[in-house]
Amino acid sequence: MAIFSSKNKKTEVDQLIDQSQSSYAKAVASLRDVISPAGIVVNTTSVKLGGTYARTLFILTYPRYLSPGWFSSVINFESANNISIFYHAIDNSSILRQLRKKLGDVGAQIQLEAEKGVPRNPALETAIEDIENLRNAIVQGTEKMFRVAVYITLIGNSEQELNDNENKINTFLESKLIYPKSAHFRHFEGYESTIPLCLDRLGYGTLLNSTPASTLFPFISASLTQNSGIMYGINLINNSLIIFDRFSLENANMCVFGTSGSGKSYAVKTHAVRELMMGSEIIVIDPENEYEYLAKAVGGESYKIAVSSKDHINPFDLPIITTDETVGEVFRGHVLNLIGLIKILLGGLSPTEEVVIDQAITLTYASRNIDVESDNAIENMPILEDLTNVLNTMEGGANLAAKLYKYTKGTYGQFLNHPTNINIRNKFVVFNINELEEELRPIAMYILLNYVWNSIKRIMKKRILIIEEAWLLMKFKESANFMLSFAKRARKYYLGLTTITQDLDDFLKSPYGLPIIANSSIKLLFKQSTVSINQLAEALQLTSVEKELLTQINIGSGLFLAGDKHTLVQVVASYTEDQLITSDPARLMSLKNKS
Repeated sequence: MAIFSSKNKKTEVDQLIDQSQSSYAKAVASLRDVISPAGIVVNTTSVKLGGTYARTLFILTYPRYLSPGWFSSVINFESANNISIFYHAIDNSSILRQLRKKLGDVGAQIQLEAEKGVPRNPALETAIEDIENLRNAIVQGTEKMFRVAVYITLIGNSEQELNDNENKINTFLESKLIYPKSAHFRHFEGYESTIPLCLDRLGYGTLLNSTPASTLFPFISASLTQNSGIMYGINLINNSLIIFDRFSLENANMCVFGTSGSGKSYAVKTHAVRELMMGSEIIVIDPENEYEYLAKAVGGESYKIAVSSKDHINPFDLPIITTDETVGEVFRGHVLNLIGLIKILLGGLSPTEEVVIDQAITLTYASRNIDVESDNAIENMPILEDLTNVLNTMEGGANLAAKLYKYTKGTYGQFLNHPTNINIRNKFVVFNINELEEELRPIAMYILLNYVWNSIKRIMKKRILIIEEAWLLMKFKESANFMLSFAKRARKYYLGLTTITQDLDDFLKSPYGLPIIANSSIKLLFKQSTVSINQLAEALQLTSVEKELLTQINIGSGLFLAGDKHTLVQVVASYTEDQLITSDPARLMSLKNKS
């Protein structure tokens, strides 16, 4: 045991404290070296920190009225910026004295102009009214005065970039009668005022009462919680639930974009199960056999569309005629759809060949006593082979019939050349085209869309149509145009179209891609590749922050756009839902073995 009696000698505890303080000081010094810029250059119009330029603006004047949430556009400005808002409370007694003096000045001005015979000045009368209302509100305690300072520091890689960003933000603010100024000669103080030090180094404030001052409140996030609808996920901005009814928007269409494995199908299947519980009928076109297990679990039906399948759809079936359509309109529209199908089958038609096909289709129906005057109760519909028989009897038709041979008696003869033997009667129907050859997938999807559309028109119900790998349809003008027609007319038939794709490049290259997106009120964006993010950002007018976020976001998380509201969403499924919708091959095998 050691005993130290001298006051000049430090104890072991003191020495340990000194060592810890020294280590702390070294750590702080090292951290400062890491985060500090290489140098600072203060100019008249900006401050340069290392290789980055900064310029601070402050808001000088405001209009008479400010709408709530107007500042959110500044917060979400497309370029990087720092924003600070300082609220300095003002003593009520001093404000009331100033208002009383101001009221006297304005009243004297009105009286002076009246004595001179000057016509009444509405601006002065409005000022009197505003001052009186504000005095009453302050005395009653419903309003309080603040000196509000708003600083916006723009960040850029050059002076020119700062100029461009300043022009954009000035244009936006001035359109709302809000006028900012640049903090010339004081940009370093402006930069300090917008970093998290809580220092108002500039001191440029404007007197505002509580109501307009509250419109600057920055904690604005899209609230997407309704009394009806399904839960789409958790709002990652404020941890609230996104409970939303897609049918409450101008249309119920939704686009889902993301890379492979980002969580697109998982999210859509989760939403489909919940929509099913809320009374919606679900129809799925499934290229990867991801929905078959789910369909069986909920008591639905799964039809296999393949060359060797026993399930067939005859593209020559006439649609049901609704009350607002005539027989002639339906027949002619169906003939046009068949011409579009033949174009896909043959890879296109010349104008002469298109005329021959048009005549041949009409003659094919005529051979069964079907024309523009026929009703829709006819059961003996022609098939593709009947068309080729008619083509062989026409001038210029034999060559077309020969090209169609593989779809009638050739390799793909079992695919199209049969009467329809299925019917959509279940609340959850899946069309599985997983075993279909790649060449036939666009054809199958075109036929399925036509068949589904005719079924939807027959009886109006709340339905959702899910199209996986929609980029396959965008390869051909006819199928892309057909899907655009779906998107435009879906609302009329109480239908919500869900378009899912991972090949964003092919989707947006089509002239029909952007119109389909424009006709979708909801967009659900999962992780994107750095190659395609710029195209998507341009198409949907995403900010630079949203662009960066979409390239780094975790699996199952995404950007949820509903109308003009943007928020981050985390898709969450219950244990039971997860067992039904999982796409993990290992878990699917385990579930299959258990069953």
